[in-house]
Amino acid sequence: MRAPKARKRKAPAVDKADLPLGQILCGDCVERMRELPDACIDLVFADPPYNLQLGGDLNRPDGSHVDAVTDDWDQFDSFALYDKFTREWLTEAKRVLKPDGALWVIGSYHNIYRVGAILQDLGFWILNDVVWRKTNPMPNFRGTRFTNAHETLLWASQGEKARYQFNYTAMKTLNDEIQMRSDWTFPICSGGERLKDDTGHKAHPTQKPEALLYRVLLATTEKGDVVLDPFFGTGTTGAVAKRLGRDWIGCEREASYRKVATARIAKELPLDESSLATMQSRKSQPRVAFGAVVEAGLLKPGTEVFDKKRRWKAVVRADGSIECDKLVGSIHLVGKTLQDAPSCNGWTFWHYEADGDVKPIDAARALYLLAAED
Repeated sequence: MRAPKARKRKAPAVDKADLPLGQILCGDCVERMRELPDACIDLVFADPPYNLQLGGDLNRPDGSHVDAVTDDWDQFDSFALYDKFTREWLTEAKRVLKPDGALWVIGSYHNIYRVGAILQDLGFWILNDVVWRKTNPMPNFRGTRFTNAHETLLWASQGEKARYQFNYTAMKTLNDEIQMRSDWTFPICSGGERLKDDTGHKAHPTQKPEALLYRVLLATTEKGDVVLDPFFGTGTTGAVAKRLGRDWIGCEREASYRKVATARIAKELPLDESSLATMQSRKSQPRVAFGAVVEAGLLKPGTEVFDKKRRWKAVVRADGSIECDKLVGSIHLVGKTLQDAPSCNGWTFWHYEADGDVKPIDAARALYLLAAED
């Protein structure tokens, strides 16, 4: 089936004023979703328990302890109980989604195949399975298996014939005018992005990188859409949704996660209208799309960039394009057009100011590559 193009949405059946927008609903996600009206959600992003079935402690070769997922919320006594739980939350997700709404669910090999089979049984139609390849995965310390270096996301519509939102052009622009593939490369959440609790330990064992949610929401929602995250955790979905001008609702039963998420989202600032509008590296380095640098927050949408002689100024947009006097495109295309040149290396042509210094945007790419190596 050919993917439907972006389209205008019909008037919502439910008044958004009646929805708990911008709220983290306390308690079991299935019970709280049952309180929501039918067909009120544009997109569900779910990061459910993986049911990792870990046995015993895990230690590094030097004897230090690995802080793995051992929380009660990830413990199920049998596959049958996990399947029952999965069927319940997916049933509610399907009910609250609009007819043209869609679902994203992320998981590992422990659970994603069970989740995928159940969502197909319920009538969802899988559009893509996206592989998130981690640039800095945790090693297999026991040396008994391959390093688990990826997770899988399933993107599904309400049915085989159902319409759904896909911002193809924005994704192509984000990827330097090359069609976006279903294998995405991001580092795991670490460094300054990794949230800490009051004791200085990581607040959540499986916090997802904001760049991952940025791409999901930019690709499959529009400004003003309502995004539901049934397993809200420390609020990555809410933070990115707020930044991109999407409304959000979260469900989270753990008080410690709700506390961290609330503080995190309160600090997030939405992008302005112009930045929200959506639409070459050196051979010695890994190829990096300018959109990936934007996703990682190293050059935020709304940042002003300019050529070294300051003849032209442009504004970075959310999908990795730039806009200069109504001319919109990639950093390379806009630079080439402005100079009436056969080509342009946008990484060295465009500059930005940081801490009082003027730097080529290639400096932001260098920071991205450095983070990927950590």
